[in-house]
Amino acid sequence: MSTTNPRVKSKEHVYDSLIVGAGISGLCAAIKMKKNGYTDFKIIEKAERVGGTWRDNTYPGCGCDVPSSLYSFSFAPSSKWSHLFARQPEILSYLEEVGKDYGISELIDFGTELENAQWNEEEGLWVIDTLVGERREITYARTVVFATGPITEPQIPALPGLETFEGEMFHSANWNHEYDLTNKRVAVIGTGASAIQFVPQIQPKVKKLHVFQRTAPWVLPKPDLDLGDASKKVIGRFPAIQRTWRKSVAQTLNVINFGLRNPAALKPVSNAAKQLLRVQIKDKELRKAVTPNFTLGCKRILFSNNYYPALQADNVNLIPHGLVGVEGNSVIGANGERHEVDAIIWGTGFEVSHPPIGRKVFNTKGQRLSDLWKDSSPEAYLGTALKDVPNAFLVLGPNVLVYDSFIRLAEAQLDYIIDGLKKIKREGLRRVVIKPSVLQKHNERVQENLKSTVFNSGGCQSYYLDQNGRNFAAWPWSLRVLQRRLRSFNLADYEVIRKVNSKQDAA
Repeated sequence: MSTTNPRVKSKEHVYDSLIVGAGISGLCAAIKMKKNGYTDFKIIEKAERVGGTWRDNTYPGCGCDVPSSLYSFSFAPSSKWSHLFARQPEILSYLEEVGKDYGISELIDFGTELENAQWNEEEGLWVIDTLVGERREITYARTVVFATGPITEPQIPALPGLETFEGEMFHSANWNHEYDLTNKRVAVIGTGASAIQFVPQIQPKVKKLHVFQRTAPWVLPKPDLDLGDASKKVIGRFPAIQRTWRKSVAQTLNVINFGLRNPAALKPVSNAAKQLLRVQIKDKELRKAVTPNFTLGCKRILFSNNYYPALQADNVNLIPHGLVGVEGNSVIGANGERHEVDAIIWGTGFEVSHPPIGRKVFNTKGQRLSDLWKDSSPEAYLGTALKDVPNAFLVLGPNVLVYDSFIRLAEAQLDYIIDGLKKIKREGLRRVVIKPSVLQKHNERVQENLKSTVFNSGGCQSYYLDQNGRNFAAWPWSLRVLQRRLRSFNLADYEVIRKVNSKQDAA
């Protein structure tokens, strides 16, 4: 089948736009479309409810490490947060409420999974192949917003002997709540953001907990607080409190971002954190094992008040090495240690350098994006527009991450995308695709400015860097700069084909 001009059935409805995904980005896209007068659009979601990563991740202790006031849409503040840092169930509940309040939920085709998205050059539209159960359906749209998010595909390393393990095994993103961990011998692989949340929750239950740590992370105290009913009532009654709270949190994150761009500024914080470890962990060997050997901020900064106490419990064994193999029910560390366990829990993160959406989308040359990214990492203009992918936009794409709320990032990008959609519709544009020269110049400048940031110079190997050492994730400037760049969709950055008397005319 030709991927450059997939078949288009006559008399089928062609939507102005299609949104793929009903997580944070998809909901925000739909709400902003409605606010801007869009009515002819459709949302597809592979699951049976909204929420994205906050629907899928249900592990014990799951929560946000950005304060609740900022981890909410600017147009939909909430006074229902139970803590300064919201827990997963209430974030999911919040997203579901927003979807209902803004009339988005009824616009979503649930249980509809994207199989392929192909551009038809002759018709100037996207052909979207989906699966609804076992039934195949085709949808047509002039424009597409891919709001599938960067954290969707759990990553489990391929290790020797893994197939011989006879116990229970699952990833934190696919937590098996039916499996009782009580009095079990458990191996936790990884010490990232998920593991430091669920390890303290399962530690009191298990018989023995072996925590495999390949690289010690920076774990700072979490300034959390139970808000209580009285505080929630006051916040709900006086919206100015929440606006001030939101603004102060944003300013704090701006300071952290400054430090990430200027690593020397973070030295006092890292020195204080190391001194704090002396108080938090009495055992010298354990303290040495959990002391990071890279600059603060090079990897994601983690926040917890109960992780270090959990590591010091009598039933916990920290192994400061990665897992290298499995033999039967024995897990084997890089230092040769072997331990028999009943269960393995993977806290090994997600596939982010090669976004899963790339397997579903073809460019104008009939090339699957994942094939193009196989030996490198994806590039985009402002994390949004991809080479040879017309009339389509990506939310939370490459090199757009700032240490802030994903919601604020998505809102900024979607203001840009919606402005583009409005211009495409208002001016009757048939085809809009980023100019290769604009894309190249943008990414060269991004990569050059990333060299001095902590992500590139901090002495760690983080998920921000691909196998070639290229930083595909971070934005090297402030969120304010990103928001300014995303304020207006400049058609001069794009190759444009207009509709003129039913004929194509290059602009």
